[in-house]
Formats: sequence, structure tokens, C-alpha cells
Amino acid sequence: MSSELEDFIRSEEGRGYTSGWLRVDQDLIDRFADTTRDWMFLHVDPEKAAQTEFGGTIAHGFLLLSLLAPLRGETPRPRLPGMRTGVNYGFDKVRFISPVRSGSRIRAHFTVTELRRDGPRQVREAMDVTLEVEGVERPAVVARWLTMYLL
Repeated sequence: MSSELEDFIRSEEGRGYTSGWLRVDQDLIDRFADTTRDWMFLHVDPEKAAQTEFGGTIAHGFLLLSLLAPLRGETPRPRLPGMRTGVNYGFDKVRFISPVRSGSRIRAHFTVTELRRDGPRQVREAMDVTLEVEGVERPAVVARWLTMYLL
């Protein structure tokens, strides 16, 4: 492993990054529903959803997970030295803590919990992620996200 890569790994473990705010509006929710064919009324029927304890439509949990990639991409995180590409490796844990109502703004907090060699041309990363909803005390999502970087 190059000294540059070793230094990067040491400097990144424990570091945190925060994305900007993103509005999750009904149009985004509807487009996700159409893409995934998940048209549950809680997501796409404002009148019917208003009659529930949520008081209106809410984002799909999987929509929120899919937004983590663009939210992470907009953070000022430096690029891993020698990286050719990074691919999703999965999640060790995902919990949907509180709903995200249509029209809410979200942002993500990412903390690098582990970076380690996982083969001669691979580095595996674990990040703890908290998805915050503006003005809501409890997070929407907490997760441990794994990425495999190919060198």
C-alpha cells in the first residue's frame, strides 16, 4: 500500500461530512413510486394519507436510502488516492426512525468509521449515516453504509 494511501486512511477514519439540504417534494416521491411501482397511498395519495397519523404523504424509505449517494457526492470529502471507482457494498444496518413528510428538507451526516485494505486493489469503507429532517428532533434514517473502492 502506498504511503499516500496509508496517510489518507489514517486521516479519514473518524472524520465527518455533512451534505447540503435537499427538498423531498411530492413530485420526487411520485417519480420514485412510478420507477419502483410502489404506489402505496401513504406515498402518493395526499387526501387519503392526510387521514392517517402522518397527516399527509411521506417519502418511501428506499427513496431516502437512494438519496444518500447524491448527498454524499456533494460533501467536500477528498477522493481516495488511486481510486478507479467505488461501488456499493451494502449496509450493515438500516433503521427508518421517523417519516419524511412531502415538502420536508433533509440532509445527511456521514462519519467514516472504518477504511481498510480488502485485497490488493480494494479498500472497504464503513460510514455511519444519519439522515436529518429540518426542524425534526429525531433522525429519519440511521445506517452503516459500506462502499468498496477499486484501485
